[in-house]
Amino acid sequence: MFQILVVCMGNICRSPMAQSVLQADVARRGLAHAVQVDSAGTYAGHQGEKPDRRAIALAKGRGYAQIEKLRARRVREDDFERFDLILVMDDLNMDRMRFACPREHQHKLHLFLEYAGVEGLREVPDPYRGNAQDFERVLTLCEQGSEGVLNRVVSALG
Repeated sequence: MFQILVVCMGNICRSPMAQSVLQADVARRGLAHAVQVDSAGTYAGHQGEKPDRRAIALAKGRGYAQIEKLRARRVREDDFERFDLILVMDDLNMDRMRFACPREHQHKLHLFLEYAGVEGLREVPDPYRGNAQDFERVLTLCEQGSEGVLNRVVSALG
């Protein structure tokens, strides 16, 4: 089983939206037997909480109802060994992940958009303090990136 972890700061906006999109695309492609997706944050302040209500409403509106079942959690030490691919939403959280990640697992860390092959942006912007359009932009980036991520995973799986 190939396991993907998506990481942002609080695990209530970007990473649960990306997880929901990736899970839906995994199911659509018939890959549920081979690929699992989870998400986490570098900050523990929202641990156990549902995703942001704006993220839930938008994701459900676009057909990603599984977002309601997700609960925020912080990245754990064993995540670096457990996951095959760790996709981080921005440079700040990438720095935090690089600092926490053992040397032998550093190769698993990638920025989500760069790994996904989305041109013109390095980071998925944090919509938390923004408006509805900011959340829409993030979900669109997650949708655009999901195909590229899964194409690379399928290629790696052979």
